Amino acid sequence: MGERVQSLSQVVLQTACTVANAVRAQALFLCSDSAKHVALIEPLLEKTTIVLVTRNPDNLDEDWPHVKHLIQMPNIDLSRIGQIKLAVLMGLSAGIVCGKDRIVCVSGLPRLRHLDNILVLDLGREFELLTTNKGTNMVGSVRPEVFEWVLNLAIELANQGREGKPVGTIFALGDHERVLQLSRQLVMNPFHGYPEEDRNILDPNLRETIREFSAIDGAFVIRDDGVVMAAGRHLNAALEEGELPRGLGSRHVAGAGITAVTDAVAIAISESDGTVRIFKQGSIFMEIEKASRSAGI
Repeated sequence: MGERVQSLSQVVLQTACTVANAVRAQALFLCSDSAKHVALIEPLLEKTTIVLVTRNPDNLDEDWPHVKHLIQMPNIDLSRIGQIKLAVLMGLSAGIVCGKDRIVCVSGLPRLRHLDNILVLDLGREFELLTTNKGTNMVGSVRPEVFEWVLNLAIELANQGREGKPVGTIFALGDHERVLQLSRQLVMNPFHGYPEEDRNILDPNLRETIREFSAIDGAFVIRDDGVVMAAGRHLNAALEEGELPRGLGSRHVAGAGITAVTDAVAIAISESDGTVRIFKQGSIFMEIEKASRSAGI
């Protein structure tokens, strides 16, 4: 069984490298936790940069080949397309790739322990996965590591919930002064009065606190450097009815509305189905569906 699985991954990786060289891809996104996969493709690629997408960056040691670009994924069994969506979005926010690049993505279901999917994306013309990419920096002044941290947490909350119960919340990132002007407190702000160093989301100790407060009605407002300004905010700005797809609730309308009138990025978690939606400039930039044990693609 082990030899068959390894052989399948090898064939997929060799084919992906052939495709990347033929289409002159700027990057190959490898969704894998195995050092062997990186070692296999390094000598096969000509001018294509390797972007390692892994759930276990702490496992990287001297036995791993050198990887210039590393993207950390949440430890969730995302679908094949879910992995690629998240990886490409993080790559765009970090400036690893831009909206004009052509990339090759390789993924598989982690529980099956092999790679079985190759996808070629022209980011500048891709509308199925990236709905509004104009080649600009979609996160604006928000630090890439802040955006990645919040997006990772949102996906974890969407898939795991809090204490076994579904979670629905929204994070507004960047342009905090304008967002605060266009919102109001629904409850007492639990972050008020604390030093900035104690409420920066890049502090690992704050992760569980954010999880706890995700049950509060309203939005988190986060400064572009990661400092949480408030939780439990009602976002006043809203789009007119009909400007968003049917079936989306008030949380999504608020996310779209606040990004239409500010430079903020909004990340919303749907309590009903666990879908994570990223809003920018009043529209949905990307959707990442909740992982499913039966999901293939």
